[in-house]
Amino acid sequence: MEWETVIGLEIHAQLSTRSKIFSGAATAYGAEPNTQACAVDLGLPGVLPVLNKEVVRMAAMFGLATGSTVAKRSVFDRKNYFYPDLPKGYQISQLALPIVQRGKITIELEDGSRKTIGITRAHLEEDAGKSLHEDFHGMTGIDLNRAGTPLLEIVSEPDMRSAKEAVAYMKKIHELVRYLGICDGNMQEGSFRCDANVSIRPKGREKFGTRTELKNINSFRYVERAINIEVERQIDVLESGKEVVQETRLYDADRDETRSMRSKEEANDYRYFPDPDLLPVEITEAFINQVKETLPELPDAKRSRFISQFALSEYDAGILTGSRDLANYFETVAKTADAKLAANWIIGDVSARLNKEDKDISASPVNAGMLAGMINRISDNTLSGKLAKEVFDAMWNGEGDADAIIEKRGLKQITDSSAIESLIDEIIAANPAQVAEYRSGKDKLFGFFVGLAMKASKGKANPAQLNDILKKKLSA
Repeated sequence: MEWETVIGLEIHAQLSTRSKIFSGAATAYGAEPNTQACAVDLGLPGVLPVLNKEVVRMAAMFGLATGSTVAKRSVFDRKNYFYPDLPKGYQISQLALPIVQRGKITIELEDGSRKTIGITRAHLEEDAGKSLHEDFHGMTGIDLNRAGTPLLEIVSEPDMRSAKEAVAYMKKIHELVRYLGICDGNMQEGSFRCDANVSIRPKGREKFGTRTELKNINSFRYVERAINIEVERQIDVLESGKEVVQETRLYDADRDETRSMRSKEEANDYRYFPDPDLLPVEITEAFINQVKETLPELPDAKRSRFISQFALSEYDAGILTGSRDLANYFETVAKTADAKLAANWIIGDVSARLNKEDKDISASPVNAGMLAGMINRISDNTLSGKLAKEVFDAMWNGEGDADAIIEKRGLKQITDSSAIESLIDEIIAANPAQVAEYRSGKDKLFGFFVGLAMKASKGKANPAQLNDILKKKLSA
C-alpha cells in the first residue's frame, strides 16, 4: 500500500523580553539554577500575575507578518496538570480565544516549487521550569529559572506531507521571528523548539490517521530525522495488522529512534478554564496600526527587492536575506561598492571565515565599510583577485582597512602595459624551447607562461592585461 504522511508543527518561540510574561524576574540565559524565579514564578500564596505588555506587542507583530487576524479580545486560561517543574500546578496559556488566528506562510521546496502552509493559531503562554537528571545520583534536580518565560506557540495546519516540507516551514518561521526581532531563535538554549504531530493514511483517503506527537525537538536535522523514523514506525505498525496508538513520543538522537513517553492527552484532560487572576486582553485598532508601522521589511519582500535592485540571482538573494543582520551588512556594502562583487565576497570568503570561527555576521572583524573599500580597489584595478584575498586576510587579522594594507605591503596591482610587456619579453627570451613548443601547437603551455609571469610580478600584474599581452607576444 502507498502511504501519505500528514504533519503539523507546534513551534515554541521564546519571546525576547527582558522580564517574564507575568512577573518582573529576568529571562537571561545561563544564570545559576533558581536565581531568576520570583514569588510569582514559584506560585507562592497571595501573589498575582501581571501581564507584560511587550509580549502582546510581539505576538501582534507575528500575526500581522503572517496575514493572521490579531484578536481584539483574547483570554488566558489555566492548563491544569501536575509536574515537578510546574510549581503552581497549572500553566497559564490560551485555548479558546488566542491572540493570533488563521494566518499562512509560503515555503520554498528544494525543487524550487512553493507551497502555502496554514497557521491555525499563535497563542501566548508561560514556560515551565526544567528537570535536571544528570549529576544527582538517581534523583532529579529542578531549576525554575525558565518558569514564567514568555512563549509564543505557533500551531500550523496539518498541511505538510513530508519531513522536508516540515523543515522548510520550521526554517521559514525561524527566519521570520528573527527578522521581527521577537525571538533570538537560539535552538541550543531552547529559545526555539517544536513538537511534531505525525500521522499516515493510505494515499487518496481524506480521513486522517491516528497521530502521535514528537515532543521538544530543537534542531532542523533532528526534526527531519525524527519525523522520517516515526513515519517508518507507523507504517510497520499498520502493515503488521496493528493500530497506531495516540501518544506523546520522544526522539532519542543517540539511539536514532522514537519511544513512548505517555498517552496523548486531550484538552479536557487538562481541565482548561479562564484564569480568574487575569483580565481578558483587549487591544484597539490604534494599537494594531501602531504595531504595523514598526514592522521591518520582511524576508520575502527583501529578497524580491534585492533581485530587482541589485540584479542578484534568486540563489544569491536567498542566502543574503537568510538573516536580517546579513541582509543589512550586504546592503551597506552595496551602497558604495559593486553589488555583484559584494554578494560574491559575502557568500564566499566572508561566510567561510565566519563559519570556520563560529561567528555571526555582527561579530565579523571585517565590517561593511572595510569590505566595500576593498571591493572598490578591485573595481578600479588597484587589486587583482589574488591580491584582494591577501588584503582580506590582513583586514580579518586586524591590520586596518584595505588602503592602509595596500600601502603598507606594496600590493598595488601593476596595470602599466609597458611594464607587463617588458616582464613578458624577459620570460619569452629565457624559455625559447617552451616558446617553440607552444607555437607548434602545444596550447596547454600557455598556463606555464602565465604562472612564470605572475611569479615574476609577485602576483601584482593585472591578470586580464597579462593574458592579453602574453597571447599576442607568443603568437607573434
